Amino acid sequence: MAEVHDPVMVEEAAAALGCRPGGLWVDATVGAGGHAAAILARTAPDGFLLGIDRDREILEIAARRLAPHAGRFALVHGTFGRLGEIVSGAGRGPADGVLVDLGISSLQLDEPGRGFSFRADAPLDMRMDRSGGETALDLVAAADEEELARIIYEYGEEPQSRRIARAIRRERERGGALTTQRLAGAIAAAVGGRGPRGGRIHPATRTFQALRIAVNRELEELASALAALPGILAPRGRACVIAYHSLEDRAVKQAFRAWSRRGRGEGPAPFALLTKKPARPSAAELRRNPRARSARLRAIARAA
Repeated sequence: MAEVHDPVMVEEAAAALGCRPGGLWVDATVGAGGHAAAILARTAPDGFLLGIDRDREILEIAARRLAPHAGRFALVHGTFGRLGEIVSGAGRGPADGVLVDLGISSLQLDEPGRGFSFRADAPLDMRMDRSGGETALDLVAAADEEELARIIYEYGEEPQSRRIARAIRRERERGGALTTQRLAGAIAAAVGGRGPRGGRIHPATRTFQALRIAVNRELEELASALAALPGILAPRGRACVIAYHSLEDRAVKQAFRAWSRRGRGEGPAPFALLTKKPARPSAAELRRNPRARSARLRAIARAA
């Protein structure tokens, strides 16, 4: 696995968190440590970072990347859905800033054996934590056509979900190993072309997104993390979430708006929106890292 990772919207995230010396800072999806390194640099000399990730392999890379800040960070293997439990268990008090970057790591995406991409042929895995749990192949093998169509429609927002589910069922019935490229090929054959009206997006892209979300229970994890956030933020603490598709961004927007409206008619609201509209990557970042194009950053602050 390569040790190169280009985190998204680093400066914007650090600014949204209001990084400053001291305090407890949480990177709930630490990945290879790109955002975490920036937070540690900005909170020196005595800020402490708690990093969480469900991928043990990536945590090893993060540990090496953050080694210059030894003594100022701790890494925990776990899902960001356990955010409240992990922060409370750390015993360092409430957090001054919490970052949740919901994107899949470039390291995971670029390693063929993980099965997240169909650029190379590989087993249909898609687990962010390979230490256990259902794979995408398990899901595709067990789900009936109706359930597949529901997953693809709800999590991939794919308008041709029924046709794709039918194609997957037929491909499954042919027997043999159902790999990433075989699945992508069956989808392309069913709906035709490289995407709607000849667009650049491969017709299997939304289905792969849907399967990944379902396998990793990403929306359920996000809901748990959002429910925990208000209880772990210190006074004036800030939360920043970077989302990459409308399902995630909608959940974050609705939660943040709800928090900012609490207390109306009963005094000041306990939270203030820092981003009424989501911040987007700069043109310079998009030139350097085209994968950042779908990133949307939202932030909120707790009152004093």
